[in-house]
Amino acid sequence: MEQSERTAFIAIVINIIIFGIKYISAIATGSIALKAEAFHTFADFIASLTVFAGLKIAKRKTKSFPYGLYKIENLMSVIISFVILYTGYEIVLDVIDTNITELRNSELAIISLLIAMMITFWFSKYERKIGQKINSPILLADASHIQTDVFSNSIVLIAIISSLLGFQFDKIAALIVVIFIVRTGIQILMDGARVLLDASVDYETLSKVEKIILDTPQVVELKTLTGRNSGRYKFIEADIILKTHNLDRAHFIADKIERITKDEIKNIDQVQIHYEPLQKEETIYALPLTEDRASISPHFGEAPFFMLVTFRVGTKVASKAIILNNPYTRIEKGKGILSAEFLVKNMVDFILVNNDFESKGPRYVFSNANIEVIVTNDELPKQAFEKLGLTFNLTSDSIAVGGNEYAILS
Repeated sequence: MEQSERTAFIAIVINIIIFGIKYISAIATGSIALKAEAFHTFADFIASLTVFAGLKIAKRKTKSFPYGLYKIENLMSVIISFVILYTGYEIVLDVIDTNITELRNSELAIISLLIAMMITFWFSKYERKIGQKINSPILLADASHIQTDVFSNSIVLIAIISSLLGFQFDKIAALIVVIFIVRTGIQILMDGARVLLDASVDYETLSKVEKIILDTPQVVELKTLTGRNSGRYKFIEADIILKTHNLDRAHFIADKIERITKDEIKNIDQVQIHYEPLQKEETIYALPLTEDRASISPHFGEAPFFMLVTFRVGTKVASKAIILNNPYTRIEKGKGILSAEFLVKNMVDFILVNNDFESKGPRYVFSNANIEVIVTNDELPKQAFEKLGLTFNLTSDSIAVGGNEYAILS
């Protein structure tokens, strides 16, 4: 038996015990408010049975319901809300139809209410804690329902103590109990209805998923992100653009996003990633430069500058160029990986280096981002491009340095 089911079963046992205590005390005292409370607790017993049945059914998947019956929990929460509201209606009828009588055995009623309040308060806290831990709407709904007993019991207790002093507040206490009951019932009804109508998941969850997706180096753009609740579980769907045309690589990236999302966010049932390749009209080459900004640096991570050179698709003559400062040259550890991630964010397609990477970190970053590493023996960018069959007619006046836009070459 799962923790949620065990908690619901405990609720069944507790509610039937408390109902017996209250009902016997109500008969012994003649209190309409206490009698209403007894039937309120009996409604709790019915609700707890509903909770238990809902938890048993909700986790099943069938051919007819391949996405599971998780919404059974929310449907049961709505049913519980109607039970609560009907209980309030029954109490109002009792207030209208019953004449005020002097209470008997008030001490018995006080003792029984104190016992019921202690048990109810403890269990409502326990059930809410478990419901929050496993994110179960049906347990949270039942905890809210049971918690109303603490307030309503307090009102009835005050009315019985007042009767000992000669004040008859029995009917007034019963009506106050109704207010608590109706308020709780409406809140549970609204929460359950939102999920049944496929309302979006909370903003915090969507923000976490968005960060996970955008932190993935191969993701160029997040087009859409939606999510819905189903019982305690969440279903996420995203449309992304990836910097790869390799279907196996794209599938690997989507699986990675799904795995990270499920690991970092509780109760995610499914993450559906729809991906499409980036349609580029330009190809960007990156080269690490030495301090003079003229030669290719033999040290990738320690290079003070990076030159980004753009070629329009279908042409072999450079059309744009920019020189960017390497923001990670003074970092003691991990500068190679950070520099590689910096170039990934700048949408680079190829990286030209004099020496292959000493550590596997940068090459791993480039491989994941589908960036090809080209090792060249040439010191000057022009020579390196010529061996690739590309033309790089570059003058210092035609290169932008450190700006946000590429300079257009003549």
